[in-house]
Amino acid sequence: MAPGRQSQAMTLHTPYDGSAKLFQIGIRPLELGDWIEVDERLAADLAEKERVAATHPAAVFLAEAGTEAAQAEVLQLLADHLVERHPSLYRRSARGIEVVPANRCVSLDSEVEPLRLAAQLVQEDLVLMRRDAAGWRLVAASLSFPSSWSLRDKFGQLLHDVHGPVPGFGPTTRNAQLMTRMFDHARPETPMVRWNWSLYGDDRLYHPETADPGALRFGPGERAQSVFLRVERQTLRRLPLSGDMLFTIRIHVDPLAALEKHPDAASIAAPLIDQLEALTPEQLDYKGLTLERGRLIRRLREMLGP
Repeated sequence: MAPGRQSQAMTLHTPYDGSAKLFQIGIRPLELGDWIEVDERLAADLAEKERVAATHPAAVFLAEAGTEAAQAEVLQLLADHLVERHPSLYRRSARGIEVVPANRCVSLDSEVEPLRLAAQLVQEDLVLMRRDAAGWRLVAASLSFPSSWSLRDKFGQLLHDVHGPVPGFGPTTRNAQLMTRMFDHARPETPMVRWNWSLYGDDRLYHPETADPGALRFGPGERAQSVFLRVERQTLRRLPLSGDMLFTIRIHVDPLAALEKHPDAASIAAPLIDQLEALTPEQLDYKGLTLERGRLIRRLREMLGP
């Protein structure tokens, strides 16, 4: 089992407070300066990416021939953005981009695939989508921290097939049509952001296993004990030169115990309970919560107070 994370005392993002509904697109414009998140876990997350790549080399990177120029575009965009936006953390040198907290340098002129190099700069995973006659297709990715999906399974698929297993997002659904239109009309100067969240029984970042709807995830007993909130901050940015779409995924993991200490714990727990109670059987299965909803809600009700 991979080593766990040293979770923050307070959650940085709480979309499970009702501000981001599950199984909805929920996308909105993002200030360009806020495109990439960088925090105190930068060095630790980059080290974990390196460990995952060494342990699962065939699982974390795939790219189609012909995507090299778009990959290089991503690398250059990220290098320029990070040095300008976070000058104390990222610096240019004769060797490339120095990632100061991690005490490492990422070369911009290397035989290594550019998208793989780009992923060594940031805590996000990077997924490249390309438009062809059939639609938007996953053509390259560096994926170290999957949330119950496999890059090898999704590689080369169209956008609506990538999301096919998600309830309400199949190929013929309105959500699939809306996503395609948003991709088609995206502008390079205006990234977009959306949120997704799940509940897991541990804090591993590398989590490719598909949720088992028939398994207990949160320890034995009537009370859900080992509960971790896994938040995905997802951004979309149209690349100005190639016209491809870069999809980034940043993972935040916090124990439920951290949320219990949050000053607004009760006001967050209440809408989280409402969302769990509203999930359909199909949605519960997808999230791996079919056997766990009752235990989770009982644990959350403890946060509401007397």
